[in-house]
Amino acid sequence: MTSELPVQHVEVSFVGTPPAQQVMRASGVSQVEIHGTTLRCLVCGSFQPFLEALRGHEVIKLRSISESKFEGENEW
Repeated sequence: MTSELPVQHVEVSFVGTPPAQQVMRASGVSQVEIHGTTLRCLVCGSFQPFLEALRGHEVIKLRSISESKFEGENEW
């Protein structure tokens, strides 16, 4: 039996510029978008590489929605 890795839609707001390059290089992260001081992406599997990419950057808001729940939402 195989289990699928969980997929999360993540939105993070920062004080200052988001660490886009670090996040893009993090394992399991895809579809990175930057809108001003907000970064949106998908995280598949473990959050650890994503969280390590945020190190040293001040986060003021973090929102994570599972793939199944996100499909029913109209927007962030």
